Amino acid sequence: MVIFRLILFALPLLLSACVGGSDRPAQRPGAHQPSGAPAFSTAESRQCLADLRRADVRFTPLANQVFGGGCDAIDAVKLLDIGTPVTNLGAMTCPLARNFAAWVEYAARPAARKYFGSELVKIETFGTYSCRNVNGGRSGRLSQHAHANAVDVAAFVLDDGRRVTLVDGWAGAADEQAFLRTLHASACKRFGTVLGPAYNRAHHNHFHFDMGGQGFCR
Repeated sequence: MVIFRLILFALPLLLSACVGGSDRPAQRPGAHQPSGAPAFSTAESRQCLADLRRADVRFTPLANQVFGGGCDAIDAVKLLDIGTPVTNLGAMTCPLARNFAAWVEYAARPAARKYFGSELVKIETFGTYSCRNVNGGRSGRLSQHAHANAVDVAAFVLDDGRRVTLVDGWAGAADEQAFLRTLHASACKRFGTVLGPAYNRAHHNHFHFDMGGQGFCR
């Protein structure tokens, strides 16, 4: 009789533990939280938005976010249409988005016509924001990707069906080499840091552009 009463007492507790549970993982403290400061509150950041609008770029301003671990996306936008489709674009700081859109318009599209006699119909990237360190995590220093301040460009697709990749084209056919080196040289005039296949093995298959450097171009 005593055992039966104990079972009756424990059963509601067991049922409440099952019904009230959740299979969603717990959120890290501080992850995906507003930064506290409103986005685009400075004159410089508002000027950047005006520059994007004047360039006839479609975009969405994003709220400031702090993701934990020192990673954030402050005064960032989501590019929707810059005249040429681009894959994998997430949050980008406004200056990065502005310079990237200009690089596509004034460097990538004209270079495709010059070297291939074809229109550029797509740019493939490895993305923008990623909370990670420089050099695959071994450096202990956060990458500019961790601040939505970098983009990695991997390939270019032409309207004749040709696909020019960094991994094959950098040391590939003469027209591909000339095309990619022209884009690299142009990028060095627009971004704070530009890294490519000539820099190290980690960049053998993409251009890295960010706004965090002071004219470092390799």
